[in-house]
Amino acid sequence: MATLQKIRNRGKILIATLGLALFAFIAEEFVRSLSYTQAENHQRVGKIYGEKINVQEFNAMVEEYTDVVKFTQGINTLTDDQLAMFRDQVWQSLVNEKLMEKECEKLGLTVTDAEMQDIINNGRNPLLAQTPFRTAQGGFDVNALKQFLSQYNEVISNPDINSEIKAQYTQMNNYWKFIEKTIRQQTLNKKYQALLNGTMVSNPVAAQASFDGRTNETDIYMAALPYSSIKDDEVTVEDSDLKAKYEELKDMFRTNEETRDIKYIDIHVTASEADKAALQKEMEGYAQVLAEGADPAKTVREAASQVPYSALPVSAKSLPHDIAEQLDSLSIGGQVGPFVHDHDNSINIVRLINKVSLPDSVEIRQIAAPGNDMAACEKTADSIMAALAAGADFDTIAKKYDQPATKTWITSSQYEGQTIDESNRKFISTISNAAVGSNNKIVLDGQGVIIAQVTDRRNIIDKYEVAVIKRSIDFSKDTYGKAYNDLSSFLAGNPKAEDIETNAAQAGYTVQTRKNVSSTEHNVVNVRSTREALRWIFNEDTEVGAVSPLYECGENDHLLVIILNGVHDKGYMAWDDEQIRAFLTAEVIKDKKAAILMEKMNAAQSIADVAKMDGAVTDTIKHITFASTAFVSKVGASEPALSGAVSKANKGDFKSGVKGKSAVYAFQVIDEKKTDAKFDKKQEEQRLMQSVVRNTGNYTGELYKKADITDKRYLFF
Repeated sequence: MATLQKIRNRGKILIATLGLALFAFIAEEFVRSLSYTQAENHQRVGKIYGEKINVQEFNAMVEEYTDVVKFTQGINTLTDDQLAMFRDQVWQSLVNEKLMEKECEKLGLTVTDAEMQDIINNGRNPLLAQTPFRTAQGGFDVNALKQFLSQYNEVISNPDINSEIKAQYTQMNNYWKFIEKTIRQQTLNKKYQALLNGTMVSNPVAAQASFDGRTNETDIYMAALPYSSIKDDEVTVEDSDLKAKYEELKDMFRTNEETRDIKYIDIHVTASEADKAALQKEMEGYAQVLAEGADPAKTVREAASQVPYSALPVSAKSLPHDIAEQLDSLSIGGQVGPFVHDHDNSINIVRLINKVSLPDSVEIRQIAAPGNDMAACEKTADSIMAALAAGADFDTIAKKYDQPATKTWITSSQYEGQTIDESNRKFISTISNAAVGSNNKIVLDGQGVIIAQVTDRRNIIDKYEVAVIKRSIDFSKDTYGKAYNDLSSFLAGNPKAEDIETNAAQAGYTVQTRKNVSSTEHNVVNVRSTREALRWIFNEDTEVGAVSPLYECGENDHLLVIILNGVHDKGYMAWDDEQIRAFLTAEVIKDKKAAILMEKMNAAQSIADVAKMDGAVTDTIKHITFASTAFVSKVGASEPALSGAVSKANKGDFKSGVKGKSAVYAFQVIDEKKTDAKFDKKQEEQRLMQSVVRNTGNYTGELYKKADITDKRYLFF
């Protein structure tokens, strides 16, 4: 009881202590939860219909797709530009997939495994023809696919099969899974499209109206009062006018992505006069060395030429254009340069060492002489050469050594422009100079001995042994450093946006403007390596009027500083945005001019009255139909409203006050006729349906609006 009383006496203290402990626990859990949420958000590349897309998930999709590209094209690496393009394709594919899944889920549309199996079994889907599982005639072979799938698990689980073969099977399996997934998605899309198309039905009345709209032709005499006949400053535009026009056209100003307006200074650093003079002097030294007969390969290598020296004669087409065009003017031993080529910003020297006539293509078959060492290989090769000289059949000898001796074409494009080692140089030189039917023993240093038989030679062309020194006219470190320091100094003295804009011109800089920068752009203002600048532009903490850090970007040859000038969130752009305001102003001015001209035209009783008005232009326009827009050459505009008004008038009718895009029109119908076309109800209904179906292709745009898509890829790539 005493203990119980002590607890009661200290109850308030205990409750307070427990309360603090409980609060600390809850706070700790809240912080932990908040940290987890923030970390999760930092890994989010986007959101579609509220579903968060994790960057790891997206990267896996990109890797899957790029692996397919590499597999189908037989390449191992991708350029940065290719990777950026494939990321865009994967993102767009993911968005379309999520949009379609959402709609199809509501409609109960699916693609069952049984349907997929039917598609695969009949083999008519075009994607199936792109797989390696094909018949001798090139069609899809479902049995070859089944055989591969049955072998796949056996190969992967077999420890005796080497990793290279397993990797090949894995690549093939991944490729097939990608094709299968794509076919499933494609089939689901087709089902949705078919359902959508089925909701639209043509009818005889619409078919007749469509036919009449194409075949009923009208000739008119037209008089127009162009809007240009009234000066812009003769009409007054109020903000209330702009707001009213904005509400009328509001859907035009909807955007599905956030954009930014920026101002910027972009300095492209180029070589100074001192840099050019130093390079000119260096190139003159190399020109003298070449002219004195120095080893061309060594000289070209030491000069760090962009065009490597080839010990093999090469065709003119393999050389840069500015180099190739010098060859015809040079004799053997002749030299030209240094000369500047502006197109690639280079300085060049060309020395023609030799000129020969050789085939562009050589067909050969070959036997690799077997042996445990080079001596044994040479002995076997000599034996083969002797047998061939005695009349032995090449194919028979090849079969003796278990070699196919398949005929193969070697073309100039396969080796020109590549780095060629001595063995390959010797091989190519031998077959290029050999006669058709000759057998040639080629000793490849330390790599074996080849017996090559030349079976054909085609397209004899001029080839050149030429020493080329091509150097880019680049800026020096001092030049770049000066440009960097000068701009840094200017920014330090002008830290605010208004200071930069006011004083830039005096300091020799140009402030440029770029509207509606999108986060999906890979480069800011078309300058490479500007990902950090793009992140700064779209950072939530970057306020309008803020000045960015100085970015070093491009190919390490650009200096970029940015001012954030405007923010446009998703949804409707503001009516007073500079570009929107300019557009609305032009539309309101046109409306007010139209009102003035229509009132003026109301007094006219005939087309002749309108033609006499100040500023009127007249013309005869023939073959106007409802289906095609009338073009009025006298005002230089296509006028749909005029076509519509004319289609409702009868011969002899006078109509006025037709408000067009560029003028107010009056006209009198002078003739009506029909073309020779015959009405075919079925054909016309089909034509009408095709037109309607084409228009339904825009449904993805409507789905996109509903999906509330967020794209944050710029934070990661």
